[in-house]
Amino acid sequence: MQKPVLLVIDMLNDFLEKWNSLQRDELLRAINELVQIMRKASRPVIWVRQEFEPDLSDAFPEMKAKGIRVAIKDTTGSQIDPRLDVDPSDTVIVKKRYSAFFGTHLDEVLARLQPDCLVLAGINTHACIRATAIDAYQRDWPLILATDCVDSYDREHHDVTLKYMQDKIAALRTNREIDAMLNAKRVGPEERT
Repeated sequence: MQKPVLLVIDMLNDFLEKWNSLQRDELLRAINELVQIMRKASRPVIWVRQEFEPDLSDAFPEMKAKGIRVAIKDTTGSQIDPRLDVDPSDTVIVKKRYSAFFGTHLDEVLARLQPDCLVLAGINTHACIRATAIDAYQRDWPLILATDCVDSYDREHHDVTLKYMQDKIAALRTNREIDAMLNAKRVGPEERT
């Protein structure tokens, strides 16, 4: 992994407001730490967020049927949590379904950036993270799930998803391991002792 790109998925106000504050704050802290690791290595960060029209015309069938109104365009709820370290130069992609690839321009952004690996962070592990990971795998992207930086309101499905994906769809790595991998690439062989 010499040229990874970080994708941070669905860290939205609407999705995080009902989370346990300790769990949420730890996830925000870990993601900010990973963002800094990537920036220190001069690697891009892409923020992916879900957003739907106020009339739900582009929403999931369940949302339409039940009148579920989350991540509505032009609301505070559809915005990325302000405690996250989003830089104005970062790419932000809006998606309408679980996968960051489905119906978005992510493929074009990645073609321009030419990474050698994708690192995924965000929520929910069993839904949007999993769908994005599988779509990345089907596009032959080497993939890392940043285990400190993915989580779900559903602990059972989070754990099952990580077990399913481990060493099949993706490598599971902590922030510390990702930092070490990036540092190993920046330090020449003559500088290592």
